[in-house]
Amino acid sequence: MSKSSGQGMFNSELPRFLIGSEGGESRELGDTDMRKISGDYGEEEEEEDEDQSERQIVVGICSMMKKSKSKPMTEILERLCKFEYITVVIFPEEVILNEPVEKWPLCDCLISFHSKGFALDKAVSYAKLRNPLLINDLDMQYFIQDRREVYRILQEEGIDLPRYAVLNRDPDRPEECNLVESEDHVEVNGEVFHKPFVEKPVSAEDHNVYIYYPTSAGGGSQRLFRKIGSRSSVYSPESTVRKTGSYIYEEFMPTDGTDVKVYTVGPDYAHAEARKSPALDGKVERDSEGKEIRYPVMLTAMEKLVARKVCLAFKQTVCGFDLLRANGHSFVCDVNGFSFVKNSMKYYDDCAKVLGNMVMRELAPQLHIPWSIPMEAEDIPIVPTTSGTMMELRCVIAVIRHGDRTPKQKMKMEVRNALFFELFEKYGGYKSGKLKLKKPKQLQEVLDIARQLLAELVLHNDCEIEEKKSKLEQLKTVLEMYGHFSGINRKVQLTYLPNGQPKASSEEEDALKEGPSLLLVLKWGGELTPAGRVQAEELGRAFRCMYPGGQGDYAGFPGCGLLRLHSTYRHDLKIYASDEGRVQMTAAAFAKGLLALEGELTPILVQMVKSANMNGLLDSDSDSLTDCQQRVKARLHEIMQKNKDFSEEDYSKLAPTGSPSLVNSMGVIFNPVSTCDRVHTLIKSLTWQICKRLEDPKSADLQLYHSETLELMLQRWSKLERDFRMKNGRYDISKIPDIYDCVKYDTQHNSSLGLEDTLELFRLSRALADIIIPQEYGITKAEKLDIASAYCLPLVKKIQLDLQRTHEDEAVNKLHPLYSRGVMSPGRHVRTRLYFTSESHVHSLLNIFRYGGLLDELKDDQWKQAMDYLSAVTELNYMTQIVIMLYEDNNKDPSSEERFHVELHFSPGVKGCKDEENAPMGFGFRPASSENHEMQTDPGSLEDLSQDEPDRAALTEPISIQRKSPLIRGRKAGSMEALSESNTSSRGLAYRIFPSTSRQSPEIKPSGLGFEGCSLVPSIYPLETLHNSLSLKQVDEFLTTLCKNGSETQFKRLKSLSAMFESHSQPSIDVDNQETPMSTPVQNQPAPQSLWYTSSPPSTVSSSGPSSPSVPEPSSNFRFNSE
Repeated sequence: MSKSSGQGMFNSELPRFLIGSEGGESRELGDTDMRKISGDYGEEEEEEDEDQSERQIVVGICSMMKKSKSKPMTEILERLCKFEYITVVIFPEEVILNEPVEKWPLCDCLISFHSKGFALDKAVSYAKLRNPLLINDLDMQYFIQDRREVYRILQEEGIDLPRYAVLNRDPDRPEECNLVESEDHVEVNGEVFHKPFVEKPVSAEDHNVYIYYPTSAGGGSQRLFRKIGSRSSVYSPESTVRKTGSYIYEEFMPTDGTDVKVYTVGPDYAHAEARKSPALDGKVERDSEGKEIRYPVMLTAMEKLVARKVCLAFKQTVCGFDLLRANGHSFVCDVNGFSFVKNSMKYYDDCAKVLGNMVMRELAPQLHIPWSIPMEAEDIPIVPTTSGTMMELRCVIAVIRHGDRTPKQKMKMEVRNALFFELFEKYGGYKSGKLKLKKPKQLQEVLDIARQLLAELVLHNDCEIEEKKSKLEQLKTVLEMYGHFSGINRKVQLTYLPNGQPKASSEEEDALKEGPSLLLVLKWGGELTPAGRVQAEELGRAFRCMYPGGQGDYAGFPGCGLLRLHSTYRHDLKIYASDEGRVQMTAAAFAKGLLALEGELTPILVQMVKSANMNGLLDSDSDSLTDCQQRVKARLHEIMQKNKDFSEEDYSKLAPTGSPSLVNSMGVIFNPVSTCDRVHTLIKSLTWQICKRLEDPKSADLQLYHSETLELMLQRWSKLERDFRMKNGRYDISKIPDIYDCVKYDTQHNSSLGLEDTLELFRLSRALADIIIPQEYGITKAEKLDIASAYCLPLVKKIQLDLQRTHEDEAVNKLHPLYSRGVMSPGRHVRTRLYFTSESHVHSLLNIFRYGGLLDELKDDQWKQAMDYLSAVTELNYMTQIVIMLYEDNNKDPSSEERFHVELHFSPGVKGCKDEENAPMGFGFRPASSENHEMQTDPGSLEDLSQDEPDRAALTEPISIQRKSPLIRGRKAGSMEALSESNTSSRGLAYRIFPSTSRQSPEIKPSGLGFEGCSLVPSIYPLETLHNSLSLKQVDEFLTTLCKNGSETQFKRLKSLSAMFESHSQPSIDVDNQETPMSTPVQNQPAPQSLWYTSSPPSTVSSSGPSSPSVPEPSSNFRFNSE
């Protein structure tokens, strides 16, 4: 080893860097930026005679100046210099680039790494020439620059990575360039990747990674790039893959919007940080100093093993790599090589300590430097304690109806043509007797059949087909709408009828034909409107305020407590949605508001919302009614066909529960048939007015809301006019919800047309709908429960599992306490489960709580008041919410019933036209219960979100709610702040967590889809508390009883769902029983000298976080297919 001229420079007590120059000479860096670092760096044995001329170990830093002068490098080198025998020499950039390696400074240990513009070849030559100890192997850095090599090495080491295929566009190897591209998948060298998939350039220096989305989610792609300002990706409508260059194609991993970056310092130390995934909305979250916000998280035992494997496989002591946590597993998707953590003093301390000890351990014996390996104290786990009367929010479960949509439309026709049967067989319709066609390719095939049959009709005038000509034309027209297909707004259902239609429908009363047929049901419309998007996003933003508040940079920004919980993996969030496009888009818009995301909904939908193959959890086949529903509909039909005023008998038949909303609506109607006559007349008047408008040249280019035209508006009203009044003169009351749907839509969105009598049509159709819609889910209590069970028993069981798992599963991903400065309760962990669905599930679930026997109205005043309030609610409108919140009192005995406390809340959704004056009055959100009045504490109060308080729900005074309390808006867009009010009876805080006035979301700007006709966005009713002092035991027993009372067929279906959930409830890795693979065997090659060929014991510095495993949440293994 060469002598360094840097020795003897450490006479002063402050460490100095040396900048090396040619010939081995050195010059000092000014000491103005140096500062004393507390803490010992290697407890060296004291020497009786300290000789200043003693040999120094020279650590050379050979990298581009931008890297070697960076803040993390400076912080670490400052600390490294505190080792008595270590001197640091920084190689100047001009020397590295312009001087031969023989003139480079001398060193005993080399820290050298590649970045843009670095002369890696010269560094390799230098290492061969001088043979220093290498902290990061140089030859392996060539491999790290090629993603194909990175993936090959990861695979050889048995490290989990996403399924992938390489497309090499190399003229010499044409067999590696087989790409077949379809609309929703690509085939790469025989390997099929369904959208969403990821396309990465093979060069690791190229950061232009693209993610392609399926057409069912809106298509297009997210384009990632190296951070520019506050953006790291942008959404593009382009859906086709790149045609030049070589790429890796890999399966997209659903990570719920968060990535983990891991930084190793040797095989036994790893620091991990969570950050928002750049693929989510492309907006980089930054703190007040402009730094990207990241949170240290704890690695599981298996993840620590992966960190060790990566470090050893790539021979990089200091190494950064990316982890994706998805489906209960962790996958490595990128290895970056030399990389430091930014802005973590604890990491800087640890890194310098680990590196210094490594260097001393390897070189001190060779250079005869007296040094012994220091003993490290074990990390002391920090356990958050509870003091005072406190309850922690542990679980939030919400079932939410989708947002405002365009009117749903439906057409049924019986088909017998062989082409339809061939299509039915092609897609496996005979397996279940039913088939749902939503994909563009499938819808195109149906359109082709319709076109072919219509062409044959023109040529042959075939009588058998003639009767369906109008239906075939409608089928063709609807499928040709918009000029392109999207599964979000149209679908075709085919049902096999072995003996044809059982009876003629109201529209086709021709002679029955024998033999099997198919019932074709075409559904279109029902898309989420821009107003629906804003409603969902606003509600998501307001929902944040139900979580304990944040502090530091976030203080005064309501809802930030949730954002902090989520970023640190302490918020266990899962969002589920039924397979309808409007429901999925509502869920995505809600997630956007909840997590303060920006940009398009497609990337959010793909990454955050689970919707496929959920065994009826949130979907229901409305075309296959239960026997009970058939009987109920027949009774409703019979009562509503009487051409006379409602009698007392009718009231008792139709409203046996005595619901005020029902009784009031019957009072508006008097005579059902004469009201239907009037409704039909008003519809005819409406269609006539629209026809007149169409004849007016001024209306030729009139654009209605959401790009609808007058022709399309006329089509939907004309269809309702035809369908409502049947050929026998009676009324089809099943069309009443559709009529109300259409008039509600036009009253809100197209009122600028000034059509006459729309408000009267709205009033009458609403009164009819207020009877028909809720009573379709049962007239008597027993029927309501029976039908509700058929719809949502799987959902009830899942809710029960959510509540049970919260207190049973303590092994969850946690924030690392030693690194979490500014996070006042690192132990907090909140589970959130959001279920987005349609009206049927919301009605059914509410009926289960109302009529299932949860509490006795006669014995519980609060429940009685809640039931009276629900009876007065006329409509479960868009964005209706049923919310269950679970709290834990850590002061109570774990076996005590008082340990867990459940609250039930409800909102009827958006406000309808002319609703304000007639709206039923609840008792506010989280009022003080009678027990709490006596105790003068409220076990579940929310903090004042405008205060800088710990992340904990502290209980002090009872909360009093004043009706009609205004909402104070923060200065930041979309913020909801707590409002302090005085009350004569008691002191406290009043919370209205939902906006009381409508406003346009700042992030949704008017566009082609936008706010044509200046349609207003209705505001949402605030949450009302139905009950706030239930025990978990009460709720659990109630749900268990409900599940037992299900019918045999329902119970079997439930059992299969439960088995599916339970089978995934086990952790994916049983760490206790897992055999830990041995580390890479020691090898004996001599030179070049490197840490990878050492027989010394591993560093005693413990890895980040305790060694006990942190098992992912069990239900995260519950796999949802992408199709």
